[in-house]
Amino acid sequence: MPWPRSLSVRLALMFALVSLLLLGSIGFYLYQSLTREIAWRDDQMLMGRLERMEVLLEDGESVAALRRRPQLYANMLGNRESLLWILDAQGQALIEVNPANLSAPNLPESKDVRLGDYPGSPRARLAWQSVEQEGKRLTMVAGKLLYERDQMLADYRFTLGMALGVGALLASLLGWAVSRRGLRPVRRLARRAKAIDVQHLNLRLESDSDVEELRLLSSALNQMLVRLEEGFAQLSRFSEDLAHEMRTPLNNLLGHTQQVLRQERPTEDYQYLLASHIEEYERLSRMINSMLFLARTESPSATMTKENIDIAQLVEQLCEYFEGMAEEDDRALVNQASGTLRANSDLLRRALANLLANALRYGREGTSIRIASDVIDDHVAIRVHNEGEPIESVDQARIFERFYRCDPARTGAGDSGGLGLAIVRSIAQWHGGSISVESRTSGTTFVLSLPKDRGKMPEKDI
Repeated sequence: MPWPRSLSVRLALMFALVSLLLLGSIGFYLYQSLTREIAWRDDQMLMGRLERMEVLLEDGESVAALRRRPQLYANMLGNRESLLWILDAQGQALIEVNPANLSAPNLPESKDVRLGDYPGSPRARLAWQSVEQEGKRLTMVAGKLLYERDQMLADYRFTLGMALGVGALLASLLGWAVSRRGLRPVRRLARRAKAIDVQHLNLRLESDSDVEELRLLSSALNQMLVRLEEGFAQLSRFSEDLAHEMRTPLNNLLGHTQQVLRQERPTEDYQYLLASHIEEYERLSRMINSMLFLARTESPSATMTKENIDIAQLVEQLCEYFEGMAEEDDRALVNQASGTLRANSDLLRRALANLLANALRYGREGTSIRIASDVIDDHVAIRVHNEGEPIESVDQARIFERFYRCDPARTGAGDSGGLGLAIVRSIAQWHGGSISVESRTSGTTFVLSLPKDRGKMPEKDI
């Protein structure tokens, strides 16, 4: 059976269940205690009757009188539930007080008082003892019918059941009322949360309750709203930047094409137009490929393979690749990296290539670019340093965002469309690392920090 959706009703049912278990346990304990107490008192009463019967047996005249007038002892017992037998050695009743007309019990001889239940039906409790009387073996039996005890216990059980039912009902009603009042701050919090939508992400949940759990919940939700607001703002900026980046090459293509088609032109002009279109198409292709790469690296379902990488060897390969670009500006690539790292070689090569391309693009002519590495705790920090104009602090905070450029005017054929550093950040985060920038008048250093060994993590393929 499914639980009700209302938390108040659930709490009320839980209150009722707990109360039922608690009251039931107490009632069961009281019932058992009462049963044992009544049984003990009945046994003590029967043992006392045996003692009085033994005294009477010592008086022969009293025994003779009882045999002539057994009703006399029945009146002495005082109720119709009491039983009495004095049996001879053959089991014949010499004296009998038996309002229920029970057959004389066949009991084993015992010099000590023994207790037991009457064999068969109806229910009765017996106490017996064997004694010597004028050289004869006699057995004294005192008993009591248990009708009254059973009836009293049945009434007590019924009363307990009624008490349990009423207690569970009252507990559920009181629990519902208490839970409704106790959850009032939660309902107020829910009404405030309902007012927050995409247009009002700046609103926050202010809990006026003194309940510690609700304050913690409000704080956690407010932190989530801050992250959502930042995410929506970043998404909005991304959409605007993407539209701007796509519009520029498309406008170039459209404008050039319209201008050429206004009049008949030589074949060379059309060839030049197609060549310029190819440049714009290549720029769009690089942008789209970068966007697809970012989408894959940020997807939780994407996986990648890892291997042990010689950092110095990888950096040397990249230096050889960028050597021609560096010589055009009289630049030098200095490889000071060392050590090994467990990572995806293709992703790490792309991240370092983006950092080197960025250093070549913004570094000062005639200076060197140094690539070094060192181990900090269990991370390997790869540093790419170039000498150039320092990056403003406001730009440092956004430099790893998509399509963000410190100098929008500086674009060229090898421009990444503002996605190069964003790709580096995604690669670093995918490896469980980070990327940071340190920029001073002496130069700018990008620090790519990756875990040295993530062998315990599940290996992935991308």
